[in-house]
Amino acid sequence: MNELARTNVLNLTTEEFIHPGNRACTGCGLSILYRIGLKALGRDCIFVVPPSCLTVMQGLYPIAATQMPVLNCTFASTAAIASGVRAAVKRLGRQTQVVAWAGDGGTADIGIQALSGALERGEDIIYICYDNEAYMNTGVQRSGTTPQGSLTTNTPFSGKNEQGKNVPAIVAAHNPAYLATCSASFPLDFHDKLLKAKQIKGLKYIHIQTPCPPGWGIEEHKTVAVGRLAVECGLFDLYEIDNGQMRLTGPSLKQLKQEKLRPVDEYLQLQARYKALDADQVAALQQQVDRKWAGYRQEFALG
Repeated sequence: MNELARTNVLNLTTEEFIHPGNRACTGCGLSILYRIGLKALGRDCIFVVPPSCLTVMQGLYPIAATQMPVLNCTFASTAAIASGVRAAVKRLGRQTQVVAWAGDGGTADIGIQALSGALERGEDIIYICYDNEAYMNTGVQRSGTTPQGSLTTNTPFSGKNEQGKNVPAIVAAHNPAYLATCSASFPLDFHDKLLKAKQIKGLKYIHIQTPCPPGWGIEEHKTVAVGRLAVECGLFDLYEIDNGQMRLTGPSLKQLKQEKLRPVDEYLQLQARYKALDADQVAALQQQVDRKWAGYRQEFALG
């Protein structure tokens, strides 16, 4: 994927689109994404944001961390509002990019009906879901994407019983113009996938695993390390679907050549949210990851 590997720390623009300082927690994965994502999107953007950590991080009037126009909307209406903004921009004859940027709660749960409708209509917007795998802004309640076994404030003893929703797969079933998964720990991969999304007409969906130190129970300086481990152990995969074709990208593509990935337990042990898991549950999760990657190696067999 050479076209997705062109940006590095030397050629990344030095222009900043957020003001110094914001209200994010120390070690926030979202703050990494937001800074780098705005560099890819450029100044000619309008953001639509529902209640979320991003709302807090940006600040509320008259205080703002971002230099971009932002429309704060209700939880359930992000994709619908973004569709309306895009229609207004088009009516004015402008090419301004409309970007919906929501958390997992506002995407996988409360906002999924509006997202599904926008996908079905093929709205010409970019929809970004930063997935920190719980309702972090309101106190770490479980969301649809919270992993099975994860402790939250409303699954406090044995963890969440149900498996998390695979939202990218749900979106893929709608045949979007473009779909990509990213990690806050690989921000330049996110940057270049956004550059690609900007050039495509139709609805572009980007799903990003976003480590949250207070919500995941990790040390604040280990945000990037934990996110990298999620990819390196094969639990979270980096890929894109373009013209209906799915392909692994970046570190996940390189891992196809490895017979064994890093153990899943290395990732789990760094997070207090998984302390309720027993050895059998960890082994079952490892087997699930091994089966998935065996399937990848068969599907994407290298010559």
